[in-house]
Amino acid sequence: MLSKTAEYALRAVTCLGTRIGQPSSADVLAEQTKVPRRYLNRVLQDLAAAGLVRSRSGPGGGYELAKEPAEITILDVVNAVAPLERINACPLGLKSHTSLCPLHAELDRAYEATQAAFAGVTMQQLLESTNPIIPLREVS
Repeated sequence: MLSKTAEYALRAVTCLGTRIGQPSSADVLAEQTKVPRRYLNRVLQDLAAAGLVRSRSGPGGGYELAKEPAEITILDVVNAVAPLERINACPLGLKSHTSLCPLHAELDRAYEATQAAFAGVTMQQLLESTNPIIPLREVS
């Protein structure tokens, strides 16, 4: 359901959320998130363009969140790199379908519910989860 790009962006933001005040190099992020470095660079650029991540050059530089994790939702991250597309018109281009047919209307309702669910969860909530499985880390 989510694109690989969105998955990678969520990994990067989650990782950065665990390192507040500690900029991370692209190499460190690539290693921790298991995202290919070249791909990660593009994802980080998209996140920066959306105002979710910022970069600092030079010694002690790297990438960091531009907002607090409590201000970033899953939907914000997904929309920054690979927005969920809604169905507003017949995907087949059928002229007689002036509104969505039952199939596409139902699919669009599912996309709407997904957007609402993603908008309701912040990165802070993910990071503070009581689930014993910590994102991006092996359980010891």
